[in-house]
Amino acid sequence: MKVLFISSGRVGRPGDVVKNQGDSLIKAGVDIEYFLIKPGFWGYLNAIRKLRNTFKNGQYNLAHAHYSLCGFVAVLAGCKPLVVSLMGSDVYISGLFRALTRLFIKYKWTETIVKTGKMKELIGINRVQVIPNGVDIERFRPIPKEIARQYIGYKENKKLIVFIAVKNREEKNLNLAMDAIRHLDDNTIDFKHIHDVPNREIPYYLNAADVLLLTSRREGSVNVIKEAMACNCPVVSTDVGDVSWVLGDTEGCYITSFEPEDIADKIKAVLDFGKRTNGKDRIFNLGLASENIANRLIRVYKKVLKE
Repeated sequence: MKVLFISSGRVGRPGDVVKNQGDSLIKAGVDIEYFLIKPGFWGYLNAIRKLRNTFKNGQYNLAHAHYSLCGFVAVLAGCKPLVVSLMGSDVYISGLFRALTRLFIKYKWTETIVKTGKMKELIGINRVQVIPNGVDIERFRPIPKEIARQYIGYKENKKLIVFIAVKNREEKNLNLAMDAIRHLDDNTIDFKHIHDVPNREIPYYLNAADVLLLTSRREGSVNVIKEAMACNCPVVSTDVGDVSWVLGDTEGCYITSFEPEDIADKIKAVLDFGKRTNGKDRIFNLGLASENIANRLIRVYKKVLKE
């Protein structure tokens, strides 16, 4: 089976979420190739003709577009059959954009995947499938803290709180995280915003950390939460996306409000807990290992191809 992955690519490569999913499908025996669209109006417009030629000449069985804008371009380029994954932001935007997305789901896209039940509820179309992002449990695994800290060059003997997010993303709510840290007012605690770090190094930061902090206003299926769980890293997070479902009742992990005092209290509770979690077991039990998610996607592909 040969599948063309279509996504935007700011730096000449697919984003980590798309690439990780592609890698998991390759491991499962699917032939994956990538078509990248330069972000921006002219990037999407100019991609239509190029994508039409690529899909026509590539002898692909189907196309799989990531994010709604790529799904729109794939339709205009004549890619059929077409699976589209909506990733979060393209669902939470309301008004005309969501209405347009609903029209394409009903009449243009062969199959549509969303990441959470909440996203399906917002779309309001029953045949949309819920398949969350998976996590590569071979890469994201527990590593002794001393080894992880040595790898990232962290020499302080402090409690380390990491906030892993791309810079200048308003919805990630970095200011709230920093307010919570100020409320802690503890010089034995160190807070680090991790960004512009290759995805292959993220497991070391999660294993070096005492807490992963997430204060987002909105999310789809939150990859870094699942990655932290797979590393048995304690988590403090706002109740966004599928975080509550992923954390469940895992000891050492907390859901918090958007009040900095509450976030600070939850961080204190994790530090008092003072241990690693059993998050990896939770990932297994929920079927969120990337291998399992890849198999679910392959079933979607076979349904589309009527195999």
